[in-house]
Amino acid sequence: MASKKDDGRERGGFKASRHGTDKRASAAGPKAEQKRAAEERERAGRAEGAGERTSHQTSRFLKGQRIAPRRIDGTESAADLIDHTFLAYNAARLREGCQLFTQKMLAKDVTIGMTLTGALTPAGLGMAAIIPLLESGMVDWIISTGANLYHDAHFGLGLAMHRGNPQESDVVLREEGIVRIYDIFFDYDVLLSTDAFFRKVIQAPEFQRPMSSAEFHWLCGRYIREREKMLGIGNRSLLGVAYECGVPIYTSSPGDSSIGMNIAALALDGNRCVIDPNQDVNETASIVLAAKRGGGKSAVLICGGGIPKNFALQTEPQIQEVLGIDERGHDYFLQITDARPDTGGLSGATPAEAVSWGKIDPDRLPDAVVCYLDSTVALPLLTAYAHARTKPRKLRRLYERREEMMELLKSEYRRWGHHPVEESETVLDRHR
Repeated sequence: MASKKDDGRERGGFKASRHGTDKRASAAGPKAEQKRAAEERERAGRAEGAGERTSHQTSRFLKGQRIAPRRIDGTESAADLIDHTFLAYNAARLREGCQLFTQKMLAKDVTIGMTLTGALTPAGLGMAAIIPLLESGMVDWIISTGANLYHDAHFGLGLAMHRGNPQESDVVLREEGIVRIYDIFFDYDVLLSTDAFFRKVIQAPEFQRPMSSAEFHWLCGRYIREREKMLGIGNRSLLGVAYECGVPIYTSSPGDSSIGMNIAALALDGNRCVIDPNQDVNETASIVLAAKRGGGKSAVLICGGGIPKNFALQTEPQIQEVLGIDERGHDYFLQITDARPDTGGLSGATPAEAVSWGKIDPDRLPDAVVCYLDSTVALPLLTAYAHARTKPRKLRRLYERREEMMELLKSEYRRWGHHPVEESETVLDRHR
């Protein structure tokens, strides 16, 4: 066993340098000596005009930008405010996220998928933030909860949502025919009118077959866009704009929303519209694979968490683990969430954890930011920052390339040695 003298270790098994025995100050060092040194620096600083001197000023840990923001006077833009005053804590994470989005994710060769969780569209974020991102080519494909798309349709149908007081009695609201989403109020007839719209369009001939949720939403978006034109209200619906921009929108749980509930109700009458989750799983994987095989990169912008987050990230395990195709993982990861990582839920799972599943390329982990903030605060700021700092990108129109991307996925699947399962292989041995 090495002696204390040989390995330079003293109390607690730490190296002597850990205890601050050199001339520089340390919380573990000799306090009286450090105090005298600080007083000497103070006297020397006043005499020499060098008041910024500290014993560790050349440390590698102090290479970060100095915190010395300009005064806020109301003349600064939102982007300037973020760059120059969002310097610590989750403000800094939002700044890092904005810079990651504009400096790397919005490069021409990056395909960006966005996920939507939580009641974002009822709060007007579809019109305020998401539509501008789509029209500027800053989002190429989307995975959303069905509820966000259902409530988005209210706006395209000319129906009203209102700001309200969350302290109102819900018993009274029910009696008055008012529905509440925290501080958003709307007439119960908004639900009934939106249900009636979806039931009517879903009975059209083009809906009478199994399809991916992207195709279903594209068809619905066409009808909503026609209604907007008839009403003369402009582009208010995310579904309508996605239809025009060729942005495929998937939903990870088709039955978990009023849209899915209306599809199920019509099935009782013999309607043949079916949203096929198998198509969704393979189409989303094909988008990511096509981005990579085309010499580009894949990025995810995650608003919230939940099933849409996993559905976007599972594209890489689907490619690698299930299909057996050689891949590395998504290149860029930006999440806005209020979920904690220590409860084991997917919503709060970190990008580092996602590396172990093959969802994120380990070499790209430095290009991952998690901002612990409400999406209704962060998304408008991110959108404003992106439009201030970058130019619009050319629309990728991925919806129109679905067949092409699926053919690539199939060819890669076959290239890596996979073949159709023979009928005899599908029957498991039975126990006697």
